[in-house]
Formats: sequence, C-alpha cells, structure tokens
Amino acid sequence: MKKTVPVVGMACASCSANVENKLRSLPGVNDVSVSLIGRSAMIDYDESKISLEAMKKEINSIGYDLVIEIGRSVETIRKQEYSMLVRKTLLSIFLSVASMAISMRWLNIGDLDQTNQVCLLIAFANMFFCGRAFYVNSVRQLLHGVANMDTLVALSTSISFLFSAWNAFLGDPSLTYFDSCGMIISFVLLGRLLEERAKDSTASSIRKLMGMAPKTAHVVEDGELREVPVSTIDVGDILEVRPGERVPVDGEVISASSFMTADAAYVDESMITGEPTPVEKKAKSKVLAGTIPSQGVFRMRARQVGEQTALAHIIRMVQEAQNSKAPVQRIVDRMVVYFVPIVSALALITFLLWIGLGGMPLLYKAIVSAVTVLVIACPCAMGLATPTALMVGIGKAASKHLLIKDAAALETMHKVDVLVTDKTGTLTIPNQNVDFTATDGLSFEERETLKPHAAEAMRKLRQNGIDIYMMSGDNENAASYWAEKAGIGHFKAQCKPQDKEELVRKLKADGKTVAMIGDGINDTQALALADVSIAISTGTDVAMDVAQVTLMTDDLSVLPFGFQLSKKTARMIRENLFWAFVYNLVCIPLAAGVLYLFYDNPPIQLTPMWGSALMAFSSISVVLNSLRLRFSV
Repeated sequence: MKKTVPVVGMACASCSANVENKLRSLPGVNDVSVSLIGRSAMIDYDESKISLEAMKKEINSIGYDLVIEIGRSVETIRKQEYSMLVRKTLLSIFLSVASMAISMRWLNIGDLDQTNQVCLLIAFANMFFCGRAFYVNSVRQLLHGVANMDTLVALSTSISFLFSAWNAFLGDPSLTYFDSCGMIISFVLLGRLLEERAKDSTASSIRKLMGMAPKTAHVVEDGELREVPVSTIDVGDILEVRPGERVPVDGEVISASSFMTADAAYVDESMITGEPTPVEKKAKSKVLAGTIPSQGVFRMRARQVGEQTALAHIIRMVQEAQNSKAPVQRIVDRMVVYFVPIVSALALITFLLWIGLGGMPLLYKAIVSAVTVLVIACPCAMGLATPTALMVGIGKAASKHLLIKDAAALETMHKVDVLVTDKTGTLTIPNQNVDFTATDGLSFEERETLKPHAAEAMRKLRQNGIDIYMMSGDNENAASYWAEKAGIGHFKAQCKPQDKEELVRKLKADGKTVAMIGDGINDTQALALADVSIAISTGTDVAMDVAQVTLMTDDLSVLPFGFQLSKKTARMIRENLFWAFVYNLVCIPLAAGVLYLFYDNPPIQLTPMWGSALMAFSSISVVLNSLRLRFSV
C-alpha cells in the first residue's frame, strides 16, 4: 500500500532525512520519500508486516510525529505550532535585546558582577522558555544516533552559556557571552518563522486544490433537501446542486433545468479541464467534484465519493509529485545526513587549532570561533534548494492544468531533444457530428479537427530545439495531411504499438532524450520506455497510470509551457544549490577566524550572533529565490 502521511515537527533538511531513514529502516516499509516542504511522508509499505501505528511510535521516539488519527486536523496542528513559534520568537527577541542593553551598559543596573548575574538569568530564561525544544530534540536524537540543526544550536548555545557562567563566577568576568547566547536562539527562531511563512507559500497550490472541494452538500431525502457534510455522502445518494455551489462528489445527472433549456444545466469545468466554456449537462451526463454550475439546477446520483473522486485523485497526484524526489535531491539528502557530524568535527578542529597556535591565552578566541562555526553552518539551505524549486514548479504546472506525477520528470523535461506524438486523440479530435455516421467521402477537416493551439505548440517546441515525430495508425494520406497541418516534419503512417516503441528505443540508442505523448492503450509501450511520458486526461486510464505527466486540457499550448517550466525549475535548482554550497564554503572558514590571521589590528572576528543571523538568512534566501518561479514563467 502507498500512503501519504503528514509529518509534524520537522524544521530542517536533517529532520526530513532522519524521518526518512528511520521509516526506511523499519521491516515492512518498501520505500519512503519525506518532503520537508510538503511536511509529509509518502510511504510504500506492506500492511501485513507493519502498521501506521507502529511507524508512528518509532517516529515519536526520535522527536517527530505522524498524523494518522481520523479527525485530527493537520492544518490545526500547523496553525498551533506557528502561533507558538511566533510567541517564542517575540519573547526571545525581547529577552535578547534586554540582555544586550544590560551587558552593553545601555541600561546600568550595577557593577560587572551584578550585570553578569542578571544577564545569566535572562539567558537561562531564553534557553528554557524559548529554546527548550532545541535541547530536548538534540538529546532525544543523540540517544538514537542521529543529529540535525537542533544539535548545532544546542551545542553552540550550551558552550556559550557554560563558558560565560564559568567566567562570571570563577574566571574573567569581562569575558562573558550571555547576550550572544540569547541572540543565537532569537535569530534561529526568527529564521524558522520567516522560513515557515515562505514554505507555506510554496504549498499554496495544494491548498487551492483542496479548497475546490466543498464541505457540505444538499441531499434529497423524502422529497426534501437536507444539508450534510460531504464526508457523510454515500454512493447512490441523490444530491441537488444549484448555481454557484460546487459539485460535492463525482456522479451522474438525473435531471437538469435552466432558463435556457428545460432539460439541461451548464457547468464550469475550467478548474479541472482548463476549458473556459461551460459544458452542457443533461440526464446521464457525468459531473465532477469541485466544478461549479454556472446556469441551472440539477440533481445527481453520487458515483464516486471521498478519495475516489477525480479531484481527490488530482490532489493525490500533486501531493505525491511534490513528495517525490529528483535524482539530484537524493544526492543532497545523503550529504545532509553527514553534515552535522562534519560541522561538529570542524568546530572541534577550529578550537584545537587556536589553542595550538596560542595556548590558553587564546582560549576565549578558540571558543568563540568554534561556537560561530557551529551556528553558521547550514544544512537547511542545501536541503531546501531542490524541493522548494520543485514544489513551486509542480504547483505552477498544476495551476495550468499540467499534472506532474514525478519530480524526476520535471527535472528531465528541459533535457528533451525529441518529442514523439500520437495523432488521434492527442493532436486531433474526431468531429462530434460524425461519431455515428459513415466518414466515406468526407474531407479530413470534416472527420479526426486539430486540437486548440496544436500547430502553435509544435512551432514553439521546434523553436526550443525539439524535433517532433508523429506516429499514426491512420493511412498515409491522412497522416501526411495532419502532419503538415500541425507543422510536423517527421511522421509515420499505419503504425502499430510496437512501431512507436521501436522509434523511442532507436532515438534513445542514438543518445537522444525522448518525450512521448499519447492517450491510448496502444501508446503505453512507448510511454513506459520514454525518458518523459505524457498522457492526455481524455485518454485511457492505462496511459495515465504509465505516464509521469498528464495534460488535463485539450489546449496543447500547455505543452511548451511545461518544457519551459522545466528549464526554469532546473536553473533555479542549480542556483539554489550553488549559493547554498558557496555559503558554507565561504562562511565556515570566516567563522573559524581565517580573517583574524590576516587582519589582527584591529582584529576581524565573526561572532556567534552574526553567524546565526547569516545562517537564518541563507535558508530564507533559498526559499524566496524559489518563489520567483511563480512569476517567471
């Protein structure tokens, strides 16, 4: 069974890696992909070997939670967590500013000893009330042999606090660092707060889709209407839908009427199909959840409810796509697992080097440098670089009625050299006026019309360097006519399914990256073999199951948009990864005190306080950079 389960408590890339590795280690779990941005885990598991309850228990043991209880609202939990984060951040900033004002003598409360004692109490309150989760989580994870960003924060603040406390009572009272200890917590919390806001924006496409599902419906019982929650609707129930209301479930029209006609209503299905013109619905017509009657009233019989509706299927596809990982992300995830131990080792080396260079007189310098290394290093920026870009890209695609089931497809589309396309049902659609009449003697235009913007879409693809091959089961004259009409130079007529597969195989053998688009069972062999497989939603379920991408509309202008989006997303991923790596390559040596070796009069020292600010900024910048995708395509 494959199931997407919300995860609570993840704050950084190391967190998602820890949850994923823990789930993957459990017997009965076949595969798992955890999304930090989506705050969920897509788990493929054997129900006979392990239950969700058992997984939840294991995840709880390392400080996180799986939301598997019916009726437990994930949105409510997230809102509560966000509100708590806001309160902790504001309190921490207040305490940190107070500590700084006292330690810098902007607010004079007595001699140096009294100042240190008050700052110690303020710092302890900051750590206990605002930063307690850092210490609890790091200890809990340490007991299970894992670490994350909390570990670095807990280490750095604890060292700062203990070093300052020692000097306040037993050492040099002028060398205390209580204000920076609090500022580290404040900047990290502020960074997470801003990051949560930004990450929340990347997930807006899912919320928009979910918002299309109504909460209540009007059930017809004994000739009367009764408003009920949609979750209580059963297959076979009779429902009434009025103009402006959303269709609650998938079903079949029983009766309809409007001011235009006595036996039909008109439904806006643009949110599902992308078609702007309202569709006529008469008795026996199918209607889909989330669509809106623009004219007329109709009664319907529920056929698919709950998770079985087309809208639920679309939401599930987008969720799974946003949870899936591109190949580059899997490489980054493996690096993130080792990041915290490596940074901890670098901090220790920094400490030992300064002691080795100058002995005990440089103890203060050694501790400050080691603490700064701990707080400035940021696995979050690297971990967020790929999934934020992919999530925004997949959401943007969904808003244009292009459903991407696999993140790898979005990453690969920009590499495509060749598009192999089916003809009937993909480039052309039969004339509805002759479904049931003989076609002998009719012109091609009178029979298989070209889909909207098909020729324009093919032209744009060619301009982007993509060769197009049309494979048709039709005769030579028809195939030639439609290839010319669509602006396609390469075509083959009277094709069998294996011919399409062979062409894809040959093109791949020639070193080409191949995309295949089709709508029928006869296309599935080629779809399965292609580097990127694209199905048409009006086609067969088999084709859509095989394909990585589904066009939910007959408007083929969406196709070049998809390739352009892939190009922009891939560029965004490269930018994010570049800056995330450069940030760590530059900032860790600065934190270790490299500049101090060259500029010691006056000495240039990056403090833990500014290190934590830079760390927070790096994560936020990656997420904000990814959000530019919303406006750049």
